Amino acid sequence: MRAALRFLCTLFLLAFASGAGATPHVILVQNSGWMEPFYSDPQSQFKPLVGALAGAVVQPGDALVLAAFNQSLPGAPSPKALLSVKADEKTTRSRVNAALANLDTARKPNSSALADTDLGEAVQAAITTALGGKPGIVWLVTNNRNSPNNDQATAARNREFYALIHRGAAIDKVVAFPLKMPVQGKHYSANGLMVYAFAVGKEGSRALDGLLVSGRLARVITEQPARLKPLDRDTVRLVPAQVENAPGVAFSQAPNGGLRADVDPDARTPRASIRWQLENAMYPYTITSATLSARSALAGEERKIELANTKVSNLAPGKPVPLGSTMQLPVAQLPDKWSMEAMKSAGSAYVLPGRIELHLANQRLELSQAFRQRMAALFPGDPLPDIFTPPATVQASDAVLPIEVRVHYGMGPLAALGGIAAALLAAAGAAAYAYGRPRVAQVTVEDELRTMRARPGTIQPIYDRTGAQVAQLKTTMFGHQLIDLREGAQVRLGR
Repeated sequence: MRAALRFLCTLFLLAFASGAGATPHVILVQNSGWMEPFYSDPQSQFKPLVGALAGAVVQPGDALVLAAFNQSLPGAPSPKALLSVKADEKTTRSRVNAALANLDTARKPNSSALADTDLGEAVQAAITTALGGKPGIVWLVTNNRNSPNNDQATAARNREFYALIHRGAAIDKVVAFPLKMPVQGKHYSANGLMVYAFAVGKEGSRALDGLLVSGRLARVITEQPARLKPLDRDTVRLVPAQVENAPGVAFSQAPNGGLRADVDPDARTPRASIRWQLENAMYPYTITSATLSARSALAGEERKIELANTKVSNLAPGKPVPLGSTMQLPVAQLPDKWSMEAMKSAGSAYVLPGRIELHLANQRLELSQAFRQRMAALFPGDPLPDIFTPPATVQASDAVLPIEVRVHYGMGPLAALGGIAAALLAAAGAAAYAYGRPRVAQVTVEDELRTMRARPGTIQPIYDRTGAQVAQLKTTMFGHQLIDLREGAQVRLGR
């Protein structure tokens, strides 16, 4: 087992090393005995499905490892790598199909008995060894029969798999796709398959969310994804349906699905009543009951949002209910229109990012009966759907809606400041000119009128007819002054 896993890890790391920044994918394909009809039925679409799945989810530059799994035994390691590549746009699907072409149901070593199945072992090997603890997405294609060592206590084995999903710290998100695929083999028959997607780490979760939103996966699997994890966050969605704007504020829906508030800088009571559509985002669960509370977080200030209803019951996926609310924006935290922030944003918008947080307390979830019936039809007699039973520890959840407050500052204050600055500049220029311009002074020395020129800040000597210094002329911005006047000298300003 260890040798095979090291081999799988080596192949994966080689592919991953050449795709820095891309999303690593590990696709695990079950080939234990219970899978026999999917391999032997000539009408089976099992292998084409895996090839199409790889072609849809693995993007150019992503690292891909394709591996078959059953249950690891001495001499028969599992998982076993079939392909390790850096994906490109044209050949990924065909290379996966080629790698699967000769894959058949596995047998136990030195025996004609068909191999058993260990779902948890395969997933753990992919996370800890193939991904090496790094973020990525593990895809598990299985017929939902978990029976290590031919253990008939599949319910207990399924609970172990269930614990791995819900308690595994490395697994951030899990969705499942129950698919109808009736097949008839030599020994067994089956009605369907399950495709699981395990997002490892926050980066893996974001990559999986991107795949679900992009629609690439939906081109291959039209079934709505059933959420297994998490059940304590992003459980509901708030979609603004109607807004009664207050004076000076207008609400709208932002391109990212969040809420946008356009505020006039003179608004002093931007308070609005918002009518939402509250949607359950946890297919296939119904929120049978929960207590609601909400708050806004903006500009470092948190405010309670008043809700028209604080209770929700029997909220099923796809059936939104109205929810009224009243919220107030943090006016005191908005920059004044004469502030530097406002001046910098003149003619555009000053943006304050924030969020609206909705908390569901005393949350009770229930798996929908329609989903139970579908699972029972696809996997008759299989207790594995128990993994969809919500853990008793999940009794609360949170949902976050982004909000941005956009304050629109006009050009008036900036123009006014510009005018003041221009006036000050002109005054400074005039003062500089006045300071540098020579001043004319008339001085009478011994009844002789003289005309002297001097710049402010200078001192000039005054001489009599014999050439002796009798005084000094001091010139300032405010006029002239005689200083150091010699005793008995006949010197005066003016005539």
